[in-house]
Amino acid sequence: MANPITPEELKAVKALVDALSAAYKTRVVGQRSLWWSLLAGLVADGHVLLESVPGLAKTTAARTLATLCGGSFARIQCTPDLLPSDIVGTQVFDAAHSTFYTELGPINANFVLMDEVNRANTKTQSAVLEAMQERQITLAGQVHKLPEPFIVFATQNPIEHEGTYELPEAQLDRFILKEVITYPAPDEELAIMEQAEEAKEDLVPVAAPADIVALQQMARRVHVDRAIKHYIVRLVEATRNGAHAIGPIGRYIEYGASPRASLAFQWAGRAIALLSGRDHMVPDDVKYLRYLVLRHRLILTYEAVADSVQPETVVDALFAATPAP
Repeated sequence: MANPITPEELKAVKALVDALSAAYKTRVVGQRSLWWSLLAGLVADGHVLLESVPGLAKTTAARTLATLCGGSFARIQCTPDLLPSDIVGTQVFDAAHSTFYTELGPINANFVLMDEVNRANTKTQSAVLEAMQERQITLAGQVHKLPEPFIVFATQNPIEHEGTYELPEAQLDRFILKEVITYPAPDEELAIMEQAEEAKEDLVPVAAPADIVALQQMARRVHVDRAIKHYIVRLVEATRNGAHAIGPIGRYIEYGASPRASLAFQWAGRAIALLSGRDHMVPDDVKYLRYLVLRHRLILTYEAVADSVQPETVVDALFAATPAP
């Protein structure tokens, strides 16, 4: 590596991750996979889609992470009547001076939670795309750079379809990871009830936005061996040649993943490696990310829906058919 990560840097990362995790546990019971997905998305400088039924701590987890990182936080409750200007901002007329001034919207924050994003209409959803992809917004011909770090957490409810607008594939592809959150175990739910009765002290930031940017830059220095890159490419290529690559179950794939999937494996894999205290990726990092990266990028056929075939089943077949280095 041209600029290898030093043991001292890895020790500092571990101390920061331990501090963040300890403080997170005072607000959220369990949900370890959710926490790691949020952290990995942040360190990889990507956006994360969260899916679950209501009440499983998605908002609490996102707000907790924002507070602990010392960043600004904005929560946008998506509804069918939400306008693009409600998100990115607008030009406001100042009658006293007969001029217009720019009022930036809530998207201008370090951590943005788009709650129930599939309730926003398609025009409003598209207004978020420039911010997600370009890290900027354009108002009245002027470009406004968004703060660093900038990450969008979007949530959606899989069981409620009335009054919703399904996210287009192009927008789904811009989320580096998709986390599906399940119900807590009975002992965890009991702990939630008991924790709700306890008096809580205000959360204190354990990092600053500059620390997160430095962490993102360090993640780019994590070494990815060429053999692992070939492994990623073979996996993503197999999604485009399903029937040939993985046998009969491949017929359920209508469209495979784009090159963004390969990049997501690489970026998020580097983040997972760094958060795990390593300066290099291993094949297990790719395996850990298999559902997070691919479940929202595989477009399955109507036959898959009729046969109740889940994306995770297809992903398992892909990994079983593709030998790791």
